[in-house]
Amino acid sequence: MPRHVTLRGSGDGAPPSPHRLSATPSPGRQSPIGQPSAPSPPESAHPDQPVGLDAVRAFATACVTPAENPADTSEMPVGIGTSVGIGTSVGIGTSVGIETEWFVVDSRAVHRAVSPARTRRALDQIVGLGTGAAVPVLPGGSRLTFEPGGQLELSGPPARLAVAVQSTAADLRLVRAALAEDGLAVVGMGVDPLRAGVRQTTASRYAAMEEHFRTGGGTSGGVMMCSTASVQVNLDLGATPAQAVERFRLAHEIGPVLTAMFAASPTLAGRRTGWRSTRQAVWSGIDASRTRSVLDLPAPPAATGDAGPATAARPGDLVERWVRYLLDAKLMMIADPVRDLGPGEDRHFVPVTGGHTFGDWVAGRGPVERAPTLDDLSYHATTVFPPVRPRGWWELRYLDAQPGDGWRVAVAVATALLDDPIAARGAAEACAPVARRWPTAAMLGMADEPLRLAAVRCLELAAAALRRAGCVDLAEAVDMFAERYPQRGRCPADELSERFALIGPTGLLREEAQLCVSVA
Repeated sequence: MPRHVTLRGSGDGAPPSPHRLSATPSPGRQSPIGQPSAPSPPESAHPDQPVGLDAVRAFATACVTPAENPADTSEMPVGIGTSVGIGTSVGIGTSVGIETEWFVVDSRAVHRAVSPARTRRALDQIVGLGTGAAVPVLPGGSRLTFEPGGQLELSGPPARLAVAVQSTAADLRLVRAALAEDGLAVVGMGVDPLRAGVRQTTASRYAAMEEHFRTGGGTSGGVMMCSTASVQVNLDLGATPAQAVERFRLAHEIGPVLTAMFAASPTLAGRRTGWRSTRQAVWSGIDASRTRSVLDLPAPPAATGDAGPATAARPGDLVERWVRYLLDAKLMMIADPVRDLGPGEDRHFVPVTGGHTFGDWVAGRGPVERAPTLDDLSYHATTVFPPVRPRGWWELRYLDAQPGDGWRVAVAVATALLDDPIAARGAAEACAPVARRWPTAAMLGMADEPLRLAAVRCLELAAAALRRAGCVDLAEAVDMFAERYPQRGRCPADELSERFALIGPTGLLREEAQLCVSVA
């Protein structure tokens, strides 16, 4: 390594704490309507400008605070966007960005890994595929990227719920049809039930991530990178700072219930694990400084009172929590400005393995001699993975990838519960008793009766909200999901586990591949 990127020892003398992480860094992901594509730095800031605590606070504020002077609310659809907090109006009026991840399977040899190069060659045959940008873009607007293990990701543009779902579904049909021509299929589950994950991509950020995990960033980091898949729902912050806090809080309160009802990963590497969501169990083995909830941090001293750690009572409290989170999170990688760049890279990354935090770096005790810049901070923020991540919008990151077209229900339910004020009030009440049951949700799913009762109620609320919004087809899909799963004390993982017992991991993966081709 060049002298100026030689890593020092641990920044604080303490050993790295063992814990958990999520999807790979993707700085270019798109945001919901009305929000910036990334937190906007102060006008005077420059990406190469060194940052101190004030700059970190300004960055964090932009992540959690709605833009000032929003569009004239008299012309906005009635809904959460025109109310304060959880108000009295009805409707689903904000936008949603949908990200779905899929395992790519060779239908004739499901035990073999499929390289991103082969997948890309098949997808290049899609008529209307845009290739002029940094990544290919499908006709419906979904951007195509790959996770480290070769998982295919579709990141849809932000839109109203019905349009976002229709566009993603249309793009998925094109993807499935193109892959089928080469004997390939995409499979939706939270973890790969058969194949051992191996890094398929050569990008330096993934090599650095792998090395970070290998040397102490979390025992299950490699599995997370190469053997997991999710459905991510990106939602607007809210119309006001107070509303943003309420939406952030509610996104956490409903989290265990949604994790349990959509759990879809009971097996890993050919064995049942005992978890309904093995993906969440994998996350528990990664460094907690980058994967715990932002609300798990103590409230700022001036606001503790009766609030406690599970509440973000004021906008300023949430800003300070996110500042603390970014500072306390261990560095995963840093850019090396003089290294040669790989294909498609705009910078080269080297791993950080000494346990340094971003706060150490700001304080002058970082892994390299140079001070951190705004660009370093922006990228660091993409390598932390709380269940709900502030990005200038809210990223809900706790949902397993779903078999078939189950992603439609997961997206519709999460959006309806957060966007429709009637549904939001009801969900807050239903989920309050189980709002901290994350481990139980991941292990037991709908076999846990308190979680099941909350799930049944949330699905009723979501279906009613979707009907009020005119999304009748989505409401019907939610009703069918409720009858098939939570009303019977089941989740998708239970069906997958039963089929696994009958036909084994190879049969399960082959059958899911055939089912995915059939819905194209």
